Amino acid sequence: MEFAELGLRPELLRALTSLGYEEPTPIQREAIPPLVEGNDLVGQAATGTGKTAAFALPVLQRLTAGKRAGGPAALVLVPTRELAEQVSQAVHRYGRDLGVRVLPVYGGQPIGRQLQALARGVDVVVGTPGRVLDHIERETLQLGDVGTVVLDEADEMLDMGFAEDIEAILAETPAERQTVLFSATMPPRIDSIARRHLREPVRITMGRQAPEPGEMPLVRQSAYIVARAHRPAALGRILDVEAPSSAIVFCRTREEVDQVTETLNGRGYRAEALHGGMSQDQRDRVMGRLRSGSTELLVATDVAARGLDVEQLTHVINFNVPAAPEAYVHRIGRVGRAGREGSAITLAEPREQRMLKAIERLTGQRITLEKLPTVTDLRARRLENTRTALQASLETDDLERFRVVLDSLADEFDVENIALAAVKLLHEAAGGDVDEAEIPTPSSAPSRREPGPGRRESTRPGNARPSQDGVTRLFFGIGRRAGLRPQDLVGAIAGESGLSAREIGAIQITDRFSLVEVPEPAADMVISAMQRSTIRGRRPTVRRERFVR
Repeated sequence: MEFAELGLRPELLRALTSLGYEEPTPIQREAIPPLVEGNDLVGQAATGTGKTAAFALPVLQRLTAGKRAGGPAALVLVPTRELAEQVSQAVHRYGRDLGVRVLPVYGGQPIGRQLQALARGVDVVVGTPGRVLDHIERETLQLGDVGTVVLDEADEMLDMGFAEDIEAILAETPAERQTVLFSATMPPRIDSIARRHLREPVRITMGRQAPEPGEMPLVRQSAYIVARAHRPAALGRILDVEAPSSAIVFCRTREEVDQVTETLNGRGYRAEALHGGMSQDQRDRVMGRLRSGSTELLVATDVAARGLDVEQLTHVINFNVPAAPEAYVHRIGRVGRAGREGSAITLAEPREQRMLKAIERLTGQRITLEKLPTVTDLRARRLENTRTALQASLETDDLERFRVVLDSLADEFDVENIALAAVKLLHEAAGGDVDEAEIPTPSSAPSRREPGPGRRESTRPGNARPSQDGVTRLFFGIGRRAGLRPQDLVGAIAGESGLSAREIGAIQITDRFSLVEVPEPAADMVISAMQRSTIRGRRPTVRRERFVR
Protein backbone atom coordinates (compact mmCIF):
# COMPACT_ATOMS: atom_id res chain seq x y z
CA MET A 1 0.00 0.00 0.00
CA GLU A 2 1.11 3.55 -0.80
CA PHE A 3 0.08 6.76 0.92
CA ALA A 4 -2.01 7.72 -2.12
CA GLU A 5 -4.26 4.73 -1.39
CA LEU A 6 -5.14 6.19 2.02
CA GLY A 7 -7.13 9.01 0.46
CA LEU A 8 -4.87 11.83 1.63
CA ARG A 9 -5.09 15.25 -0.02
CA PRO A 10 -2.47 16.15 -2.66
CA GLU A 11 -0.68 18.69 -0.44
CA LEU A 12 0.06 15.98 2.13
CA LEU A 13 1.21 13.50 -0.50
CA ARG A 14 3.66 16.06 -1.90
CA ALA A 15 5.06 16.73 1.56
CA LEU A 16 5.48 13.00 2.26
CA THR A 17 7.23 12.48 -1.07
CA SER A 18 9.63 15.36 -0.44
CA LEU A 19 10.44 13.92 2.99
CA GLY A 20 11.32 10.57 1.42
CA TYR A 21 8.34 8.58 2.78
CA GLU A 22 7.65 5.71 0.40
CA GLU A 23 4.96 3.63 2.07
CA PRO A 24 2.98 3.80 5.32
CA THR A 25 3.99 1.78 8.37
CA PRO A 26 1.51 -0.80 9.74
CA ILE A 27 0.13 1.60 12.37
CA GLN A 28 -0.36 4.27 9.71
CA ARG A 29 -2.16 1.85 7.38
CA GLU A 30 -4.51 0.81 10.18
CA ALA A 31 -5.12 4.19 11.82
CA ILE A 32 -5.28 6.77 9.03
CA PRO A 33 -8.45 5.58 7.18
CA PRO A 34 -10.77 5.44 10.25
CA LEU A 35 -9.38 8.75 11.56
CA VAL A 36 -9.92 10.45 8.20
CA GLU A 37 -13.52 9.22 8.36
CA GLY A 38 -13.93 10.90 11.75
CA ASN A 39 -13.91 7.88 14.07
CA ASP A 40 -12.50 7.95 17.59
CA LEU A 41 -9.51 5.64 18.01
CA VAL A 42 -7.53 3.86 20.73
CA GLY A 43 -4.10 2.74 19.53
CA GLN A 44 -1.57 0.69 21.44
CA ALA A 45 1.68 1.28 19.60
CA ALA A 46 5.32 0.97 20.61
CA THR A 47 7.57 4.00 20.26
CA GLY A 48 9.17 4.19 16.83
CA THR A 49 6.28 2.63 14.87
CA GLY A 50 5.30 5.87 13.14
CA LYS A 51 2.30 6.84 15.26
CA THR A 52 2.98 10.60 15.04
CA ALA A 53 2.21 10.57 11.32
CA ALA A 54 -0.69 8.18 12.04
CA PHE A 55 -2.58 10.93 13.88
CA ALA A 56 -0.96 14.06 12.40
CA LEU A 57 -1.90 13.31 8.78
CA PRO A 58 -5.64 12.82 9.53
CA VAL A 59 -5.64 16.01 11.64
CA LEU A 60 -4.22 17.93 8.66
CA GLN A 61 -6.55 16.14 6.24
CA ARG A 62 -9.57 17.46 8.14
CA LEU A 63 -8.36 21.08 8.31
CA THR A 64 -10.46 23.61 6.41
CA ALA A 65 -8.61 25.07 3.44
CA GLY A 66 -7.40 28.67 3.79
CA LYS A 67 -6.91 30.79 6.90
CA ARG A 68 -9.24 29.90 9.72
CA ALA A 69 -10.80 32.22 12.27
CA GLY A 70 -11.40 31.37 15.91
CA GLY A 71 -9.45 28.94 18.09
CA PRO A 72 -7.39 25.91 17.06
CA ALA A 73 -9.00 23.06 15.14
CA ALA A 74 -6.91 20.38 16.85
CA LEU A 75 -5.22 19.87 20.22
CA VAL A 76 -2.45 17.31 20.85
CA LEU A 77 -1.52 16.60 24.48
CA VAL A 78 1.91 15.09 25.19
CA PRO A 79 3.81 14.40 28.46
CA THR A 80 6.99 16.45 27.93
CA ARG A 81 8.32 19.57 26.28
CA GLU A 82 10.71 17.57 24.08
CA LEU A 83 7.86 15.52 22.65
CA ALA A 84 5.79 18.68 22.17
CA GLU A 85 8.57 20.14 20.03
CA GLN A 86 9.02 16.95 18.01
CA VAL A 87 5.31 16.50 17.28
CA SER A 88 4.98 20.19 16.43
CA GLN A 89 7.87 19.99 13.98
CA ALA A 90 6.39 16.87 12.36
CA VAL A 91 2.96 18.52 11.93
CA HIS A 92 4.64 21.58 10.42
CA ARG A 93 6.62 19.45 7.92
CA TYR A 94 3.61 17.41 6.85
CA GLY A 95 1.35 20.45 6.51
CA ARG A 96 3.71 23.02 5.01
CA ASP A 97 1.87 23.07 1.64
CA LEU A 98 -1.36 23.70 3.57
CA GLY A 99 0.10 26.69 5.36
CA VAL A 100 -0.70 25.06 8.70
CA ARG A 101 -0.10 27.18 11.79
CA VAL A 102 1.11 24.93 14.60
CA LEU A 103 2.21 26.04 18.08
CA PRO A 104 4.01 24.02 20.78
CA VAL A 105 3.15 25.15 24.33
CA TYR A 106 5.05 23.91 27.36
CA GLY A 107 6.64 25.10 30.56
CA GLY A 108 10.18 26.46 30.55
CA GLN A 109 9.51 28.62 27.48
CA PRO A 110 8.69 32.36 27.76
CA ILE A 111 4.91 32.49 27.85
CA GLY A 112 4.91 35.83 26.03
CA ARG A 113 5.78 34.18 22.71
CA GLN A 114 2.97 31.69 23.16
CA LEU A 115 0.49 34.47 23.98
CA GLN A 116 1.45 36.39 20.83
CA ALA A 117 1.10 33.31 18.61
CA LEU A 118 -2.26 32.41 20.12
CA ALA A 119 -3.49 35.96 19.60
CA ARG A 120 -2.53 35.79 15.91
CA GLY A 121 -4.33 32.46 15.52
CA VAL A 122 -3.15 28.85 15.21
CA ASP A 123 -4.60 25.71 13.63
CA VAL A 124 -2.98 23.04 15.82
CA VAL A 125 -1.77 23.33 19.42
CA VAL A 126 0.68 20.70 20.71
CA GLY A 127 1.28 21.03 24.43
CA THR A 128 1.87 19.56 27.84
CA PRO A 129 -1.24 19.35 30.05
CA GLY A 130 0.05 21.79 32.67
CA ARG A 131 0.80 24.64 30.25
CA VAL A 132 -2.37 24.02 28.20
CA LEU A 133 -4.45 24.25 31.38
CA ASP A 134 -2.54 27.41 32.33
CA HIS A 135 -3.58 29.04 29.04
CA ILE A 136 -7.18 27.92 29.53
CA GLU A 137 -7.27 29.51 32.99
CA ARG A 138 -5.76 32.72 31.55
CA GLU A 139 -8.45 32.59 28.84
CA THR A 140 -5.73 32.86 26.19
CA LEU A 141 -6.59 29.46 24.68
CA GLN A 142 -10.17 28.86 23.55
CA LEU A 143 -11.01 25.23 22.72
CA GLY A 144 -14.58 25.71 21.55
CA ASP A 145 -13.63 25.14 17.89
CA VAL A 146 -11.50 22.04 18.48
CA GLY A 147 -12.58 19.18 16.24
CA THR A 148 -9.89 16.65 17.20
CA VAL A 149 -8.11 15.96 20.49
CA VAL A 150 -5.11 13.60 20.54
CA LEU A 151 -3.74 12.10 23.77
CA ASP A 152 -0.24 10.93 22.81
CA GLU A 153 1.80 8.75 25.21
CA ALA A 154 -1.28 8.64 27.45
CA ASP A 155 0.20 6.14 29.91
CA GLU A 156 3.18 8.40 30.52
CA MET A 157 0.94 11.42 31.13
CA LEU A 158 -0.96 9.47 33.78
CA ASP A 159 2.31 8.29 35.36
CA MET A 160 3.38 11.93 35.67
CA GLY A 161 0.19 12.85 37.54
CA PHE A 162 -1.67 14.64 34.74
CA ALA A 163 -4.93 12.69 35.01
CA GLU A 164 -6.92 15.52 36.62
CA ASP A 165 -5.46 18.12 34.24
CA ILE A 166 -6.46 16.00 31.24
CA GLU A 167 -10.00 15.69 32.56
CA ALA A 168 -10.20 19.47 33.02
CA ILE A 169 -8.89 20.12 29.49
CA LEU A 170 -11.31 17.66 27.85
CA ALA A 171 -14.19 19.36 29.68
CA GLU A 172 -13.34 22.57 27.76
CA THR A 173 -13.63 20.91 24.33
CA PRO A 174 -16.83 20.24 22.37
CA ALA A 175 -18.67 17.01 23.23
CA GLU A 176 -18.87 16.07 19.55
CA ARG A 177 -15.11 16.25 19.03
CA GLN A 178 -13.05 13.38 17.61
CA THR A 179 -10.82 11.88 20.32
CA VAL A 180 -7.66 9.87 19.59
CA LEU A 181 -5.65 8.06 22.27
CA PHE A 182 -2.25 6.48 21.71
CA SER A 183 -0.32 4.62 24.40
CA ALA A 184 2.61 2.19 24.47
CA THR A 185 0.89 0.19 27.23
CA MET A 186 -2.76 -0.27 28.14
CA PRO A 187 -3.19 -0.33 31.94
CA PRO A 188 -6.77 -0.26 33.31
CA ARG A 189 -6.61 3.52 33.81
CA ILE A 190 -6.23 4.03 30.05
CA ASP A 191 -9.29 1.88 29.39
CA SER A 192 -11.19 3.94 31.95
CA ILE A 193 -10.37 7.18 30.11
CA ALA A 194 -11.33 5.61 26.79
CA ARG A 195 -14.72 4.48 28.13
CA ARG A 196 -15.52 7.93 29.54
CA HIS A 197 -14.32 10.16 26.72
CA LEU A 198 -14.32 8.17 23.45
CA ARG A 199 -17.36 7.18 21.43
CA GLU A 200 -17.29 3.64 20.00
CA PRO A 201 -13.57 3.92 19.22
CA VAL A 202 -11.73 1.82 16.67
CA ARG A 203 -9.12 -0.19 18.57
CA ILE A 204 -5.69 -0.98 17.14
CA THR A 205 -2.88 -2.92 18.80
CA MET A 206 0.44 -2.65 17.05
CA GLY A 207 3.83 -3.74 18.36
CA ARG A 208 7.15 -3.45 16.65
CA GLN A 209 7.32 -5.12 13.28
CA ALA A 210 8.30 -8.74 13.79
CA PRO A 211 11.53 -9.86 12.14
CA GLU A 212 11.46 -12.35 9.32
CA PRO A 213 12.07 -16.00 10.31
CA GLY A 214 15.74 -16.53 11.00
CA GLU A 215 16.47 -12.81 11.40
CA MET A 216 17.58 -11.19 14.62
CA PRO A 217 15.26 -8.56 16.15
CA LEU A 218 16.18 -4.94 15.49
CA VAL A 219 16.79 -4.26 19.19
CA ARG A 220 19.20 -6.64 20.90
CA GLN A 221 18.18 -6.81 24.57
CA SER A 222 20.65 -7.99 27.21
CA ALA A 223 21.36 -7.57 30.91
CA TYR A 224 24.34 -7.86 33.24
CA ILE A 225 23.98 -8.86 36.90
CA VAL A 226 26.28 -6.66 38.96
CA ALA A 227 26.42 -5.46 42.56
CA ARG A 228 25.45 -1.83 43.13
CA ALA A 229 28.94 -0.80 44.24
CA HIS A 230 30.46 -2.04 40.97
CA ARG A 231 27.89 -0.56 38.57
CA PRO A 232 30.00 2.49 37.51
CA ALA A 233 33.00 0.27 36.69
CA ALA A 234 30.74 -2.23 34.90
CA LEU A 235 29.16 0.55 32.83
CA GLY A 236 32.56 1.82 31.71
CA ARG A 237 33.73 -1.66 30.77
CA ILE A 238 30.55 -2.40 28.79
CA LEU A 239 30.90 0.87 26.90
CA ASP A 240 34.53 0.07 26.12
CA VAL A 241 33.56 -3.29 24.63
CA GLU A 242 30.35 -2.18 22.88
CA ALA A 243 31.95 1.02 21.52
CA PRO A 244 28.61 2.72 20.66
CA SER A 245 28.71 5.58 18.19
CA SER A 246 25.97 7.30 20.20
CA ALA A 247 24.16 6.16 23.36
CA ILE A 248 21.78 7.23 26.11
CA VAL A 249 22.45 6.04 29.66
CA PHE A 250 19.26 6.20 31.73
CA CYS A 251 19.44 6.89 35.48
CA ARG A 252 16.68 7.27 38.08
CA THR A 253 17.63 10.57 39.70
CA ARG A 254 19.34 13.85 38.89
CA GLU A 255 22.08 13.13 41.42
CA GLU A 256 22.79 9.78 39.78
CA VAL A 257 22.90 11.45 36.36
CA ASP A 258 25.54 13.93 37.53
CA GLN A 259 27.63 11.21 39.21
CA VAL A 260 27.57 8.88 36.18
CA THR A 261 28.40 11.76 33.82
CA GLU A 262 31.44 12.67 35.90
CA THR A 263 32.58 9.03 36.02
CA LEU A 264 32.30 8.57 32.25
CA ASN A 265 34.13 11.80 31.49
CA GLY A 266 36.88 10.66 33.84
CA ARG A 267 37.13 7.49 31.75
CA GLY A 268 37.72 9.53 28.61
CA TYR A 269 34.21 9.63 27.13
CA ARG A 270 32.43 12.76 25.93
CA ALA A 271 29.37 12.53 28.15
CA GLU A 272 26.76 15.16 29.01
CA ALA A 273 23.93 15.24 31.52
CA LEU A 274 20.25 15.87 30.75
CA HIS A 275 17.65 16.14 33.50
CA GLY A 276 14.67 18.16 34.69
CA GLY A 277 16.82 20.49 36.77
CA MET A 278 18.27 22.08 33.63
CA SER A 279 16.73 25.01 31.77
CA GLN A 280 15.21 24.42 28.34
CA ASP A 281 18.06 26.32 26.66
CA GLN A 282 20.62 24.09 28.40
CA ARG A 283 18.76 20.96 27.32
CA ASP A 284 18.47 22.20 23.74
CA ARG A 285 22.23 22.83 23.59
CA VAL A 286 22.99 19.36 24.93
CA MET A 287 20.69 17.74 22.37
CA GLY A 288 22.26 19.80 19.60
CA ARG A 289 25.72 18.53 20.54
CA LEU A 290 24.46 14.93 20.65
CA ARG A 291 22.87 15.19 17.21
CA SER A 292 25.96 16.87 15.74
CA GLY A 293 28.23 14.14 17.11
CA SER A 294 30.30 16.36 19.39
CA THR A 295 28.83 14.43 22.34
CA GLU A 296 28.74 10.63 22.17
CA LEU A 297 27.01 9.77 25.45
CA LEU A 298 23.90 11.31 26.95
CA VAL A 299 23.21 10.53 30.63
CA ALA A 300 19.58 11.32 31.38
CA THR A 301 16.53 10.79 33.55
CA ASP A 302 13.30 9.53 32.01
CA VAL A 303 11.59 12.89 32.45
CA ALA A 304 14.25 14.60 30.31
CA ALA A 305 14.69 11.99 27.60
CA ARG A 306 11.04 11.17 26.94
CA GLY A 307 10.16 11.20 23.24
CA LEU A 308 13.67 11.97 21.92
CA ASP A 309 14.51 10.63 18.47
CA VAL A 310 18.21 10.77 17.61
CA GLU A 311 18.94 9.21 14.23
CA GLN A 312 22.47 8.03 14.99
CA LEU A 313 21.58 6.51 18.38
CA THR A 314 22.80 2.89 18.59
CA HIS A 315 22.53 1.99 22.30
CA VAL A 316 20.24 2.52 25.25
CA ILE A 317 21.77 1.53 28.60
CA ASN A 318 19.77 1.28 31.82
CA PHE A 319 22.15 2.09 34.68
CA ASN A 320 19.57 0.33 36.87
CA VAL A 321 16.40 -1.61 36.18
CA PRO A 322 13.50 0.80 35.53
CA ALA A 323 11.01 1.06 38.38
CA ALA A 324 8.17 -0.13 36.11
CA PRO A 325 8.22 -2.48 33.10
CA GLU A 326 6.39 0.16 31.06
CA ALA A 327 9.30 2.58 31.57
CA TYR A 328 11.61 -0.04 30.05
CA VAL A 329 9.41 -0.16 26.94
CA HIS A 330 9.67 3.60 26.53
CA ARG A 331 13.42 3.65 27.09
CA ILE A 332 14.32 0.97 24.55
CA GLY A 333 12.04 2.75 22.08
CA ARG A 334 14.84 5.30 21.62
CA VAL A 335 16.69 2.76 19.42
CA GLY A 336 15.55 0.43 16.66
CA ARG A 337 13.45 3.21 15.14
CA ALA A 338 12.52 3.32 11.45
CA GLY A 339 14.27 0.05 10.73
CA ARG A 340 17.57 0.99 12.38
CA GLU A 341 19.31 -1.62 14.51
CA GLY A 342 20.12 -0.98 18.15
CA SER A 343 21.04 -2.47 21.51
CA ALA A 344 19.30 -2.18 24.87
CA ILE A 345 21.51 -3.09 27.84
CA THR A 346 20.45 -3.19 31.49
CA LEU A 347 22.57 -3.33 34.67
CA ALA A 348 20.66 -5.24 37.34
CA GLU A 349 21.39 -6.12 40.94
CA PRO A 350 20.89 -9.77 41.93
CA ARG A 351 17.60 -8.98 43.69
CA GLU A 352 16.27 -7.27 40.55
CA GLN A 353 16.22 -10.39 38.38
CA ARG A 354 12.51 -10.85 39.09
CA MET A 355 11.93 -7.36 37.65
CA LEU A 356 13.63 -8.48 34.45
CA LYS A 357 11.17 -11.37 34.28
CA ALA A 358 8.28 -8.92 34.64
CA ILE A 359 9.67 -6.92 31.72
CA GLU A 360 9.94 -10.07 29.61
CA ARG A 361 6.29 -10.90 30.35
CA LEU A 362 5.20 -7.42 29.28
CA THR A 363 7.27 -7.23 26.09
CA GLY A 364 7.04 -10.89 25.12
CA GLN A 365 10.77 -10.75 24.32
CA ARG A 366 13.70 -12.42 26.00
CA ILE A 367 16.41 -10.42 27.76
CA THR A 368 19.66 -12.35 27.47
CA LEU A 369 21.81 -12.47 30.62
CA GLU A 370 25.42 -11.81 29.68
CA LYS A 371 28.69 -12.15 31.59
CA LEU A 372 30.52 -8.93 32.34
CA PRO A 373 33.58 -8.40 30.14
CA THR A 374 36.76 -9.42 31.92
CA VAL A 375 40.05 -7.54 31.88
CA THR A 376 41.21 -10.03 29.23
CA ASP A 377 38.14 -9.23 27.10
CA LEU A 378 38.82 -5.52 27.42
CA ARG A 379 42.47 -5.90 26.44
CA ALA A 380 41.46 -7.95 23.42
CA ARG A 381 38.93 -5.29 22.42
CA ARG A 382 41.53 -2.52 22.62
CA LEU A 383 43.97 -4.53 20.53
CA GLU A 384 41.22 -5.07 17.99
CA ASN A 385 40.59 -1.31 17.92
CA THR A 386 44.29 -0.75 17.25
CA ARG A 387 44.21 -3.30 14.41
CA THR A 388 41.12 -1.64 12.91
CA ALA A 389 42.75 1.80 13.05
CA LEU A 390 45.87 0.47 11.33
CA GLN A 391 43.82 -1.25 8.65
CA ALA A 392 41.90 1.94 7.92
CA SER A 393 45.16 3.88 7.64
CA LEU A 394 46.64 1.30 5.26
CA GLU A 395 43.56 1.46 3.04
CA THR A 396 43.01 5.20 2.87
CA ASP A 397 46.01 7.27 4.03
CA ASP A 398 48.90 8.64 1.96
CA LEU A 399 51.80 6.86 3.65
CA GLU A 400 54.58 7.66 1.18
CA ARG A 401 55.78 10.75 3.05
CA PHE A 402 56.72 8.52 6.02
CA ARG A 403 58.97 6.25 3.94
CA VAL A 404 62.06 8.30 4.78
CA VAL A 405 61.56 7.41 8.46
CA LEU A 406 61.16 3.72 7.63
CA ASP A 407 64.19 3.65 5.36
CA SER A 408 66.41 5.33 7.92
CA LEU A 409 65.37 2.88 10.65
CA ALA A 410 65.60 -0.16 8.35
CA ASP A 411 69.34 0.30 8.08
CA GLU A 412 69.63 -0.45 11.80
CA PHE A 413 66.51 -2.49 12.76
CA ASP A 414 64.46 -5.33 11.37
CA VAL A 415 61.38 -4.09 9.46
CA GLU A 416 59.07 -6.36 11.45
CA ASN A 417 60.35 -4.93 14.74
CA ILE A 418 59.85 -1.40 13.40
CA ALA A 419 56.23 -2.26 12.57
CA LEU A 420 55.69 -3.73 16.05
CA ALA A 421 57.11 -0.59 17.68
CA ALA A 422 54.76 1.57 15.58
CA VAL A 423 51.80 -0.59 16.61
CA LYS A 424 52.85 -0.28 20.26
CA LEU A 425 52.98 3.52 20.04
CA LEU A 426 49.55 3.67 18.39
CA HIS A 427 48.09 1.31 20.98
CA GLU A 428 49.46 3.33 23.90
CA ALA A 429 48.21 6.57 22.37
CA ALA A 430 44.70 5.08 22.26
CA GLY A 431 44.75 4.13 25.95
CA GLY A 432 47.09 1.20 26.12
CA ASP A 433 46.56 -1.97 28.11
CA VAL A 434 43.88 -2.18 30.76
CA ASP A 435 45.08 -1.78 34.33
CA GLU A 436 41.88 -2.56 36.24
CA ALA A 437 40.82 -5.05 38.86
CA GLU A 438 38.32 -7.72 37.91
CA ILE A 439 34.72 -6.96 38.83
CA PRO A 440 33.58 -9.71 41.21
CA THR A 441 30.59 -11.86 40.28
CA PRO A 442 27.78 -11.03 42.72
CA SER A 443 26.28 -13.70 44.89
CA SER A 444 22.63 -14.52 44.51
CA ALA A 445 20.16 -12.27 46.27
CA PRO A 446 19.23 -13.59 49.73
CA SER A 447 15.67 -14.74 50.12
CA ARG A 448 13.42 -12.54 52.20
CA ARG A 449 12.55 -13.99 55.61
CA GLU A 450 9.08 -13.35 56.93
CA PRO A 451 8.68 -12.67 60.67
CA GLY A 452 7.73 -15.94 62.31
CA PRO A 453 6.55 -16.86 65.81
CA GLY A 454 8.74 -15.35 68.49
CA ARG A 455 10.41 -12.97 66.01
CA ARG A 456 9.73 -9.23 65.91
CA GLU A 457 10.10 -7.06 62.84
CA SER A 458 12.97 -4.68 63.53
CA THR A 459 12.59 -0.92 63.43
CA ARG A 460 14.94 1.48 61.69
CA PRO A 461 17.28 3.83 63.55
CA GLY A 462 15.77 7.14 64.59
CA ASN A 463 12.35 5.68 65.47
CA ALA A 464 11.36 5.48 61.79
CA ARG A 465 8.15 3.59 61.15
CA PRO A 466 8.85 -0.09 60.29
CA SER A 467 8.06 -1.02 56.70
CA GLN A 468 4.93 -3.11 56.15
CA ASP A 469 4.86 -5.56 53.23
CA GLY A 470 7.81 -3.78 51.64
CA VAL A 471 6.15 -0.34 51.84
CA THR A 472 7.45 2.75 53.67
CA ARG A 473 5.56 5.97 54.45
CA LEU A 474 7.37 9.23 53.75
CA PHE A 475 6.65 12.52 55.48
CA PHE A 476 6.37 15.65 53.30
CA GLY A 477 6.29 18.98 55.16
CA ILE A 478 3.65 20.49 52.91
CA GLY A 479 -0.11 20.07 53.01
CA ARG A 480 -3.56 21.34 52.15
CA ARG A 481 -2.84 24.93 53.25
CA ALA A 482 -0.31 25.22 50.40
CA GLY A 483 -2.96 24.07 47.90
CA LEU A 484 -1.38 20.62 47.63
CA ARG A 485 -3.26 17.97 45.62
CA PRO A 486 -2.50 14.24 45.37
CA GLN A 487 -1.50 14.61 41.71
CA ASP A 488 1.09 17.23 42.75
CA LEU A 489 2.83 14.64 44.91
CA VAL A 490 2.53 11.86 42.32
CA GLY A 491 3.82 14.07 39.51
CA ALA A 492 6.74 15.39 41.57
CA ILE A 493 7.83 11.96 42.82
CA ALA A 494 7.46 10.26 39.43
CA GLY A 495 9.16 13.12 37.62
CA GLU A 496 12.11 13.65 39.94
CA SER A 497 12.90 10.18 41.30
CA GLY A 498 12.07 7.99 38.31
CA LEU A 499 9.65 5.95 40.44
CA SER A 500 6.56 4.94 38.48
CA ALA A 501 3.23 6.41 39.57
CA ARG A 502 1.94 2.83 39.77
CA GLU A 503 4.38 2.16 42.60
CA ILE A 504 3.21 5.11 44.69
CA GLY A 505 0.70 3.91 47.26
CA ALA A 506 -1.77 5.62 49.56
CA ILE A 507 -1.52 9.40 50.00
CA GLN A 508 -2.77 11.22 53.09
CA ILE A 509 -2.87 15.05 53.01
CA THR A 510 -3.46 17.11 56.16
CA ASP A 511 -3.43 20.87 56.59
CA ARG A 512 0.33 21.08 57.29
CA PHE A 513 1.91 17.84 56.05
CA SER A 514 1.37 14.78 53.86
CA LEU A 515 2.20 11.06 54.06
CA VAL A 516 2.99 9.01 50.96
CA GLU A 517 3.56 5.25 50.69
CA VAL A 518 6.46 4.16 48.47
CA PRO A 519 8.28 0.81 48.03
CA GLU A 520 10.82 0.32 50.79
CA PRO A 521 13.79 -0.29 48.38
CA ALA A 522 13.09 3.05 46.70
CA ALA A 523 12.52 5.14 49.84
CA ASP A 524 16.03 6.58 50.18
CA MET A 525 16.16 7.32 46.45
CA VAL A 526 12.87 9.24 46.64
CA ILE A 527 13.99 11.20 49.70
CA SER A 528 17.28 12.15 48.03
CA ALA A 529 15.54 13.29 44.85
CA MET A 530 12.76 15.23 46.55
CA GLN A 531 15.04 17.08 48.99
CA ARG A 532 16.41 19.01 46.00
CA SER A 533 13.03 19.60 44.34
CA THR A 534 10.11 21.94 44.79
CA ILE A 535 6.38 21.17 45.04
CA ARG A 536 3.99 24.02 44.29
CA GLY A 537 6.89 26.45 44.55
CA ARG A 538 8.10 25.18 47.95
CA ARG A 539 10.94 22.91 49.01
CA PRO A 540 9.40 20.88 51.86
CA THR A 541 11.08 18.64 54.41
CA VAL A 542 11.06 15.04 53.18
CA ARG A 543 11.94 12.11 55.46
CA ARG A 544 10.68 8.77 56.66
CA GLU A 545 7.62 9.01 58.88
CA ARG A 546 8.56 9.01 62.54
CA PHE A 547 7.07 6.20 64.59
CA VAL A 548 6.42 6.61 68.30
CA ARG A 549 5.82 3.45 70.31
